[in-house]
Amino acid sequence: MPHINRYKDISPSINGHKKTIPYVNGHKATPRGPHILNVLEQRYNARFYEAIATIMALRKSYLQNRYIFVRGDDMVPILKGLGAREDDFELIQEISDLTGPDPTLDYRSVTYGRYCIDPETRSIRRLEQQPYTLTVQEDYKRHDSGIPRMFDEAPSDMQGNTVVQSLMLFKALVFQGVPVTPRNRLDYSSPAWICTMFNARTHTSKNNGIFGEPALEGVHSDGSDHTMTVFLGSNNMRPDSAVTFMHDNEETTGVQTWETNPTLIRARVHHQHFLDTLMFVDHDFKHSVTSVHQLDAAQPATRDMLVVFTRRPKLEGHVSGYADTMELHTTEPLQLPMWLP
Repeated sequence: MPHINRYKDISPSINGHKKTIPYVNGHKATPRGPHILNVLEQRYNARFYEAIATIMALRKSYLQNRYIFVRGDDMVPILKGLGAREDDFELIQEISDLTGPDPTLDYRSVTYGRYCIDPETRSIRRLEQQPYTLTVQEDYKRHDSGIPRMFDEAPSDMQGNTVVQSLMLFKALVFQGVPVTPRNRLDYSSPAWICTMFNARTHTSKNNGIFGEPALEGVHSDGSDHTMTVFLGSNNMRPDSAVTFMHDNEETTGVQTWETNPTLIRARVHHQHFLDTLMFVDHDFKHSVTSVHQLDAAQPATRDMLVVFTRRPKLEGHVSGYADTMELHTTEPLQLPMWLP
């Protein structure tokens, strides 16, 4: 399914920098209202059980290898089996148009939302907004380490997309019950999971002095228990861009990919096609991602991703400096039924 390029010719100011970047982040009218996926309605659909069988096979691989990479063509029937609507596969390729400025990076635009995955109530609920912070102690070494960051919140077009919702369900089915090495000051006695979902568009426009780095921090971890990255599309991106490497935890935090020890590389994956999906146990690996390059140097390049971090709730005294709020979101609520075997 090809990426649909419907960017408008506008010249936004990103993070206060007066740089002209055409064809990015054109807002448009919502074609229809959000939907709520009800996976329980699929229980008498044979496609649902085919999807569950595939997910359980992937979960077995995840238990053994601590990561999985699923091609987009294989993800489509899984997500449809969970109930994703046909028209949402087209619409999800446009949601990155709605991303807003990143507070610390001039080459990226972002929206994000916080969710609670609750196996006890078998539901996924939208939580209120809270700052997002990663620290050096969590193997994240960058100029904004330890700085609380606020991003534009996920719009209804994003969380109301049944493909996005089925991706959250897919992830929950894969990681539920998978043992992990505990991170400091996370509450592993809690049955609940905190899921932070980012929609990120990375820009490169050399004529404007903007160079897109999906992971400026180099080799790093994301402070979560389970990380999932999903490719939504690209525009004018060179085919060798944005390759992901997974490194042994012995690798030095903060070094760039070309500086790493090849003997410590544990896997190499490349998101190239719509819905290509990587999922891994975050504390078992460090990882890095190479730069976004332009195919046509005269035009900007963009790369659109969903990045989904899932972990146990933070306790008081966590290295980020705050515990998680579990209050529900008041203006953009979501209550999504969840099926677990």
